[in-house]
Amino acid sequence: MPGRGRVASVQAPIPGQTIVSVTGYGNVQVGLEFLKSLGAARLAAMGAVAAALIGFFAFLIIHLSAVKMVPLYTDLDFEDSGAVVRELERRGIAYELRYEGSTVLVPEPDVLRLRMDLASSGLPSGGGVGYEIFDRGDTLGATSFVQGINHLRALEGELARTIRALDRVASARVHLVIPERRLFARDTVPPSASIVLKTRGALSETQIRAIRHLVASAVEGMTPGRVAIVDEAGRLLADGDGDADAGSLLVLDNRRQAIEAKMRSQIEDILASIVGPDRVRVQVTAELEHNRVTQTVDQFDPDGRVVRSSQLREETSNVTEPADNGGVTVGNELPGANAEAAGMASENTSRSEEVTNYEISRTTKTEVIEPGRIRRLSVAVVVDGIYTQNANGELVYEPRPQEQLDRLAALVRSAVGFDQERGDTVEIANLRFAEGPRGIPTEEETSFLPALSSAELMRLVELGVLFLVALLVLLFVARPLVRRILSPEATAPIALEAPATANAEAPGLVAQLEGPAGTSLALPPSPTEDAIDFAQQIGEVQQSSLRKVGELIDQNPTEALNIIRNWIHAPAAS
Repeated sequence: MPGRGRVASVQAPIPGQTIVSVTGYGNVQVGLEFLKSLGAARLAAMGAVAAALIGFFAFLIIHLSAVKMVPLYTDLDFEDSGAVVRELERRGIAYELRYEGSTVLVPEPDVLRLRMDLASSGLPSGGGVGYEIFDRGDTLGATSFVQGINHLRALEGELARTIRALDRVASARVHLVIPERRLFARDTVPPSASIVLKTRGALSETQIRAIRHLVASAVEGMTPGRVAIVDEAGRLLADGDGDADAGSLLVLDNRRQAIEAKMRSQIEDILASIVGPDRVRVQVTAELEHNRVTQTVDQFDPDGRVVRSSQLREETSNVTEPADNGGVTVGNELPGANAEAAGMASENTSRSEEVTNYEISRTTKTEVIEPGRIRRLSVAVVVDGIYTQNANGELVYEPRPQEQLDRLAALVRSAVGFDQERGDTVEIANLRFAEGPRGIPTEEETSFLPALSSAELMRLVELGVLFLVALLVLLFVARPLVRRILSPEATAPIALEAPATANAEAPGLVAQLEGPAGTSLALPPSPTEDAIDFAQQIGEVQQSSLRKVGELIDQNPTEALNIIRNWIHAPAAS
């Protein structure tokens, strides 16, 4: 059938040899027969494998080409989560909920724009309401009582938002108690506050004190001592008993813990940079002054005297007495009578006196020693030794030299403000830790990971896992199934017969060729054989025929040359 069939022929140019001609069937008919030969079971298996592979790779393509979802907000309560979801549905934006609705995920390209838009709408509100409560129009006709309640709610909500903005605070609830001002009342009760915090780790004493001062500064008339703070586990972080006495045991204990923690952190920071992280242990003990002492000291300096006052006094006296000349006469008593003539005797005296007052310098000092002052410090430091790798790659421990320990001790004394007169002690020891280092990281281990963020690393890991799963499916699932479906069945020997007409130089000659396993090949009796096996058998027949032709030419070169000359000089067919 011209145009539909395919003819494969092998001709032997030497007279007397076999001429083999194999006639194939049409492509369409062969394909249909091939599908029929597979059977319903194989066709169903092939369809199932193809559908599974198509579905699997479709899932991979959709997953890899899908828009990445990133968190819009996390740690939301149900009220804020519902408000955010309603706003996203109103805008027609795809979203996902995770962790029981506390986390809302949106497409990564829209996350920044959505945060700005939702923030302008007052979302999320943090589970409370702020001063936006007064933006509603119905507040204009509200009573003073309702206005007071709204003001209290707004103040509590704003304080909760401000506290939640701190680093280690996940959520906060604030309750304010502001007593109503009464006319003609002498005694007033100061306002107070109670705060419940959900933290990400422990809060330091400094952070707790900062929260108390923050709330006290925002409410008129409130003091930090009137603010009570409790965490989510029910632990009391700060009591609200008022401004406690500085000498109370609770205040002194909190101060001691804060001093010890601060010094311990300072020492660990400075030593960890030298001996390595987790290779140093520090313990600080501080003794504080519990008594309040008032001292008044007067000091006199004899060498620092100064003239305070100076007084000079001079006295002069003149005394005249009558001489003893025999008695009193009339001439002696007359005025203007000559004293010498009258026999008078005179006496003149003078005296000078100088008084100088000196003042000695005096210093009066009054010192009040409040409770909480450091009386004595004791610092104990333990550092690990030096670990090196030997030729076998094992870690070898070596103690640190004494010179290095002395330098470390000097650094510790400087960090804690060592005072020998106060009785401070610093002890540093080099001992081997029970748990050694996990290993010395190499450059290959530390050069690549810090260059990528956590999100990029997770994306690379996800792509790697998907690629590995796809490769395993192809190698261990799809490949064995396809091989088993298309595996050839045991077939009967196929005989290939020569056509009725042959070449003029070898009339009536028919040859029977042998297959690779010694089976006889003949024309197939029916077109139901496997197309793949049929093509393989044709190739083997051609290869065998060409090999035999080559052997004949090698054995009879002269006859082969004559045949080729006859072909060259033969006239062309009309």
